[in-house]
Amino acid sequence: MSQSVCILGVTGSIGQSTLKILQLHPEEYSVFAVTAHSRIVELVEICKQFRPKIAVVPLQKVDELRQLLIANQLSEIEILHDEAGLIAAAEHPNVDVVMAAIVGAAGLLPTLAAAKAGKRVLLANKEALVMSGDIMIQTARENNALLLPVDSEHNAIFQCLPQNYLQENRNGQPKMGVKQILLTASGGPFLHHSLEQLQSVTPAQACKHPNWSMGQKISVDSATLMNKGLELIEACHLFAVEEQFVTVVVHPQSIIHSMVQYVDGSTLAQMGNPDMCTPIAHALAWPERIQTHVPPLDLFLHSQLNFEEPDTVRFPALKLARQAMKAGGLAPTILNAANEIAVAAFLTEQIGFTQIPQVVEHTLGQVENAAAVSIDVILQADHTARIVAEKAVLNLGS
Repeated sequence: MSQSVCILGVTGSIGQSTLKILQLHPEEYSVFAVTAHSRIVELVEICKQFRPKIAVVPLQKVDELRQLLIANQLSEIEILHDEAGLIAAAEHPNVDVVMAAIVGAAGLLPTLAAAKAGKRVLLANKEALVMSGDIMIQTARENNALLLPVDSEHNAIFQCLPQNYLQENRNGQPKMGVKQILLTASGGPFLHHSLEQLQSVTPAQACKHPNWSMGQKISVDSATLMNKGLELIEACHLFAVEEQFVTVVVHPQSIIHSMVQYVDGSTLAQMGNPDMCTPIAHALAWPERIQTHVPPLDLFLHSQLNFEEPDTVRFPALKLARQAMKAGGLAPTILNAANEIAVAAFLTEQIGFTQIPQVVEHTLGQVENAAAVSIDVILQADHTARIVAEKAVLNLGS
């Protein structure tokens, strides 16, 4: 029976890769709902090809979308808007699978709605777990939703863990013979830059990732290693382990996507070419596997693999993320909000590259940490942290 899919963030790189997989398997999957933020012309092209029932855009883009849909004889597509529209699409009774690929905090509530509605949620929005990890996991459990990681590293860990690992009790300790999770990082484009060289990095340089094709925000996060910090927090929530059981390993080739070490001395690794279609296909079809266009790994071509420890002096964002996870409560939410503001400021050249973690550290010190008892409390902390971070940006800029 065909599965109907809702793609939150269809015009982004994850959304585009998801469409590639769906295109290969038209009998198994159909597109029911798509959402986009600003690329309306691209959205209409997608609607022409995949004929979804629902399209969601910001309110100010509704008229533009409606006119383009009418011009392309697609007026039967229902247009929804803003956060309410995202939530309605994610929890729609006709949707089986939700690809949660909206970048940043904006993806939190629709992803939570999908979990509450008991969907198969393909989690590409790491911020949803960073901000509301315990609530998201609990909601999924209570409503029999399936949370499957799409980030290549978390998907690799998931593939290397014992079967039913996620069903076991969640007390923060590794179980079923697992000793340690090894989370790999490419190290980004500035892996061997000195602190002095990092001072003069431009947005264009930071957005040029050596191995992966990604959006601007995630590319900058990869360059600062904040992306790995957010992934560390996400791993702790997904796999129910405390932060000391997750070790970050810099692996510049991005061939091993992550590893799991066991008490008997075994280390299991998941390897593959750096293409997001592989983890997307895995999460879509799990526990089965489906065909992708990704070529198998040529080990003779990649004959040398390197590993090193991350340098948290040159890349303090990773240390800040680990400290936030250890502190718990609202600290990861504050970290994430401050980072979003700081990255946006760097991309518009208001602050320098090395000032991104400075803004984050300042905000963590200024905003009070408390228990993350509800989504309202989390969203309030997110709002407060953004205001504090914006002030920090202004002070640094002046």
